[in-house]
Amino acid sequence: MIQDLLYRALRWAALVGAAFVVLSIVLVMLLRHVPVYGSMVMLERKVEAWVAGESLPIQHQWRPWEELSDHAKLAVIAAEDQRFAVHRGFDVDEMRRAWEASRNGSRLRGASTISQQTAKNLFLWTGRSWVRKGFEAWFTVLIEALWPKQRILEVYLNIVEWDQGVFGLEAAGQHYFGISADRLNEVHASRLAAILPNPRAWSASRPGPHVERRSQWIRQQMRNLGGSRYLEELAAN
Repeated sequence: MIQDLLYRALRWAALVGAAFVVLSIVLVMLLRHVPVYGSMVMLERKVEAWVAGESLPIQHQWRPWEELSDHAKLAVIAAEDQRFAVHRGFDVDEMRRAWEASRNGSRLRGASTISQQTAKNLFLWTGRSWVRKGFEAWFTVLIEALWPKQRILEVYLNIVEWDQGVFGLEAAGQHYFGISADRLNEVHASRLAAILPNPRAWSASRPGPHVERRSQWIRQQMRNLGGSRYLEELAAN
């Protein structure tokens, strides 16, 4: 009897696992080609507001690659993931440095790549747990295998959170500077990238000393990466 129940449980677990793998692959393949009009983080923010008895209008407008500022594309790479063009979803060197720093007593810092952040924001919930990290790794592998780098960055720029209820570059440009995503200049872009570690507490239009110093550093890194030439190389990947 117990063996029969165990067999049935394992059989159902295998079926559920196989269904999840197939459905997630199909979903990622579909999203390679169609605009993304929402994300799990957007849904999570709406649910949080509803539970708190508050209203949270979501500001979000999808913009294709050609309508996103090249300055913004380069700024988020410079700020978040300078090896984006060459890694396959996970920056092992950065992960090792973060781990060694934490062992030496420093505060544990994030080492997530743009690919990992895209997977997390699009498909998963926020917070820290090994379960979520496992799903994040799976979806990161999928989007790296099935999407070109340009598509990963395009989706990231369209769904990342830039303030309470503000998602994506178009909404962020309008919210902070009153301009569309394709008109953001180098300073606008560097300030937007500078607030990504804490977008609901920091402001791109009224930057404090820390954000301003970080945005200046990002602009220098943008130049070090090679400017527009870097994006041309990215398009080839």
